[in-house]
Amino acid sequence: MRKTILAASLASAALAVPSLAAAQAAAPAAAPAPAPEYTFTGNLGLVTDYRFRGISQTFKEPAIQGGFDFSHTASGIYLGNWDSNVNSGAGFPGGSIEMDFYGGWKHSWDDFGLDLGGIYYYYPGTDANTTNFPANPKNGKTHSGRVDNGELYIAGSWKWLSLKYSHAVTDYFSLPDTKGSNYIDLSGTYDLGGGWGIVGHVGWFNLKNWHNNTDATKGDYTDWKLGVTKDVSGWILGASYVDTNAKGSCNTANPGFYCFGNSASGASKFKDASSGTLILSVSKSF
Repeated sequence: MRKTILAASLASAALAVPSLAAAQAAAPAAAPAPAPEYTFTGNLGLVTDYRFRGISQTFKEPAIQGGFDFSHTASGIYLGNWDSNVNSGAGFPGGSIEMDFYGGWKHSWDDFGLDLGGIYYYYPGTDANTTNFPANPKNGKTHSGRVDNGELYIAGSWKWLSLKYSHAVTDYFSLPDTKGSNYIDLSGTYDLGGGWGIVGHVGWFNLKNWHNNTDATKGDYTDWKLGVTKDVSGWILGASYVDTNAKGSCNTANPGFYCFGNSASGASKFKDASSGTLILSVSKSF
């Protein structure tokens, strides 16, 4: 009995009310949401060793890092800041913080992209002098004062590959007479699906006007990285192996250019900042 009444009621409703599909067909399609004029994002991360172009900046100790990015959608112009702790023995006497300020323009055409910009590396509190900072081995020039670095860059991308060239427009991290030093970065990020990804990188660094045929002055090198990432609810977990062919041996008879102490002055321990290592990381954008 209840089934009969229910069926009759449904039949009456179907005759009295247009079908949902018909109502939807009659309704005008909703206009797509307009693209935002700008975006503002932040990021935060923790790594077991901060490697800049393959060289440890934290005496092979952990680093906490973070920053923010502003982008104007219509023009492609962007600005940003990124910060990390560093060790003074990595070439930053009196300093413990790296602050990067950058800006530029980027645009994409289907699978291709172009990025033009500049970056300034600032190390507040640094105080380099003849007792804690190296002189140029070729001409004896010295530096005093704050440590910093300014670069211009151009980068192109295709799908998951990118190639970037960076050119120092100041003395490279204040090393005397090294303006024009440069770095080439070939990187790839491939999405495997399911939140998994593969990252790879090869870089080539050229330190201008410095080398005089000893390991202690060989600044040029190649570095590489291969790793895997996993997205877990917006948290990116990473594991990468990083290595270089840089001269970093801490043999007292023949020390390398990238043998760093745990302090810029009066170091009690030394490590090869260029040797291979496994780096674990966790980061999140918001």
